[in-house]
Amino acid sequence: MTSQEHRSRLKRSALATGAVLTVVVAGAAAAPNAGAQSATPGTPKLKLIAASKSVTLERYDDNEGHGGVYLDLGTYLQVDNAPFEFKVTRKSYKDPVVAQQILRDGTRTKVKTLPAGTVKDFSGLPGFLEVSVKNAAGREVAKSKGTYCPNNAAGRIRPDAPATSKYPESCPTNPWTLGSVWGVQKGWASNTSAVDYDRPVDLAVGSYTAKVSVAKKYRDLFGIPNDQPAIKLTVRQSDDGEGGGEGVSGSGSSAMSHHGAGHSAHGAQSGHAGHHYGPRGADAPTPGALSHALEQRGLAHHLGDGRDHTDGSRIAPALKANANRPTGRAGVPANVPKPDLRSLPAWDISITDGEDGDIAGKDYLAFSANVWNAGPAPLVVDGFRKPGAELMDSYQYYYDAKGKQVGYSPAGTMEWDPRVGHEHWHFTDFASYQLLSADQTKRVRSGKEAFCLANTDAVDYTVKNANWHPYNTDLSTACGEHSAISVREVLDVGSGDTYTQYRPGQSFDITGLPNGTYYIKVIANPAKRLQETNLKNNVSLRKVILGGTPGARTVKVPPVDLVNAP
Repeated sequence: MTSQEHRSRLKRSALATGAVLTVVVAGAAAAPNAGAQSATPGTPKLKLIAASKSVTLERYDDNEGHGGVYLDLGTYLQVDNAPFEFKVTRKSYKDPVVAQQILRDGTRTKVKTLPAGTVKDFSGLPGFLEVSVKNAAGREVAKSKGTYCPNNAAGRIRPDAPATSKYPESCPTNPWTLGSVWGVQKGWASNTSAVDYDRPVDLAVGSYTAKVSVAKKYRDLFGIPNDQPAIKLTVRQSDDGEGGGEGVSGSGSSAMSHHGAGHSAHGAQSGHAGHHYGPRGADAPTPGALSHALEQRGLAHHLGDGRDHTDGSRIAPALKANANRPTGRAGVPANVPKPDLRSLPAWDISITDGEDGDIAGKDYLAFSANVWNAGPAPLVVDGFRKPGAELMDSYQYYYDAKGKQVGYSPAGTMEWDPRVGHEHWHFTDFASYQLLSADQTKRVRSGKEAFCLANTDAVDYTVKNANWHPYNTDLSTACGEHSAISVREVLDVGSGDTYTQYRPGQSFDITGLPNGTYYIKVIANPAKRLQETNLKNNVSLRKVILGGTPGARTVKVPPVDLVNAP
């Protein structure tokens, strides 16, 4: 499969996902008093339901013999009586992930810690959904288990339920996530399907019956009835042969909008070893690099930086910056809340050969890096352009607890990047990268890459003032037109900005560099122009071991404590 075909397949799959299940749960919407049923106060009443009795999905086949169907069957976990909520954390990368169920009864809150090992990461409850597919003769032809993210696409099941959900729209997959919040509002239902773009189910065109159930350990843990919805599944061939065509739900009326179902394009790569096509450029989605918010909202067609937007911005409404430069004396008011920028260890590390636009025949060390904001205030940077100037002057803004602007200070510059795939304004003083010697005393390679800030990853939504809906805030990310005279860029509390160093000029040229041990150093706020609450956590190191021969270099990446994210 060519890289273009691969990317087309991802785009079509994501779009189809958004179109497959615009449904209503039969019977559930007709029960406005469902919440009044007898149940233990503070304990959610859960039920597995099917949005429709029949679903039509499309099979794709490419020119390299890959093919299959994405089993987005439209089953939901219905929640009533109380929210279905979790706080998921780890103290450090040396500690395992711990999940706690939060039981809310009015103003009273109880915490129930799930058994050790139930949750291993932040992507959801593993092995939650069990699916069995049988053909017309009654023979089982496919069987699978799926992770359930409570933050999956959700909708109300009755008209008196809360109008909006307070919970995040995705479960993080960044390997360095530290804290997450999962939840489904009372009177809502969230999609239980987890579709892996790399593992379609190989079903031939025809008719099937899919039976779906919740695994017994979760039924026992949360008191879920053993309902097993049976769904008539029709598989038809995709018209264009590349798959991900538009599935259609049948035998159900429409009401619950489905924007995706925890679909994961993570790990998808082209046939080229070491060649990636991920969110920040000419690369394919790599583990943890692509925002689930984009995937779940059916927006994977926005892969890569592009004119006036950057991947991961969650399609922010792009609030405009102030029309004029700030007036009065610059200064940082005492005791004003500030952001706390922290760098995460590099990951998604591999060797490339210049095929993405660098000098062909050379060896490059490419990687992904993330700087996140631990708060308690968002990072807000406005750029202002003098007539005819190539650079914008940047200013950091400060706000009091009520959101009122109370100060500003100079914060470097912004520059226009005319390269294809960028074409927007980049903030120049956010992060830099270095390759250090084995003893960490010598800088053997250095790179500094400006880019547009965006909330690509939920790193820790349990920190103070974390914004679970960064794309809906008044301080939204905008990358700007070339003709813009002002630009606002924001990194919200709890979120980080992943930049994948696979584009030309961004990775380290290791041609001629001896084999051995090195360290990738990621530095947040390198010039210290941005005001923070703490400047002592701005640097991270990741050990790499180079080997091989010119043109066939290799890299080994040891784990960091319990996190194995090469």
